[in-house]
Amino acid sequence: MKRIFILFLMILFNFTFSQDSIRLKIYRENVEKVNFLYADNDEFAPVSLEYSFTANNLSSSLADKSVIIIPAKTKKFPISELKAIDSKKGTNFKYNAYYVLGDVNVNFSETNFNYSLPFAKNKKYLIYQGYNGNFSHQHTYSLDFSLKTGEEVYAAREGKVVQVIANNDKNCAIKNCAKFNNKIVILHGDGTLAEYVHLKQNGSKVKVGENVTQNQLLGFSGNTGWSKGPHLHFSVFTPKIDGERNYIKTKFKVDGSKNAIYLEEKKSYSKSN
Repeated sequence: MKRIFILFLMILFNFTFSQDSIRLKIYRENVEKVNFLYADNDEFAPVSLEYSFTANNLSSSLADKSVIIIPAKTKKFPISELKAIDSKKGTNFKYNAYYVLGDVNVNFSETNFNYSLPFAKNKKYLIYQGYNGNFSHQHTYSLDFSLKTGEEVYAAREGKVVQVIANNDKNCAIKNCAKFNNKIVILHGDGTLAEYVHLKQNGSKVKVGENVTQNQLLGFSGNTGWSKGPHLHFSVFTPKIDGERNYIKTKFKVDGSKNAIYLEEKKSYSKSN
């Protein structure tokens, strides 16, 4: 029993969060002198985890720097099996777990899906910052719609709500204020994620875990977080394990066009019927 206790004592746990707080629990259990690492994912989206470690006299069934995908709403998902190589010697093991919301193995440069404009019919709004914009869209396929505070925001595509942040009431024009972004994140059927950002405080009409349809009311636009003025920020992406993103170009159905199109900066658009 003393050797097993030392084994427990010398396993060190480090966690690194690559995104907003994610409801992922990593823990270990010992069965017949073997340690097992498990994860509980309480999110309504998969979580991608990179596992890296250093070890002395311990083997790991999962290789160093491996990335695994933990399915949504999963309990006791196996990560690694840890065994002493020589039972007569001491052990030391230290690992880091970097994880992000979403599946990093999903990767698109553009999508054939035809999105709806994320606002009400009979409304017309300007794209005042488009793809690769100068203020905050460098190297990203994101769109800023000129909605005013309190105006309705609708789902551009059906999916499951996987994140809602609605409690913030601050904004400023520097990147550090991004932590005050109120937003809704929706997981699509193809594994991509859409975010609707800068919503007003308490401006969400949906909850995490809810399935939404295209053109369903999501909430109300605002001016929270990294923002110079009221607007709706919209983007579709897949995550990278380092916390960065693969942004995806999206086509929209717009009034006056037979086919879905890419939206252009400094042009105004209205929703097709």
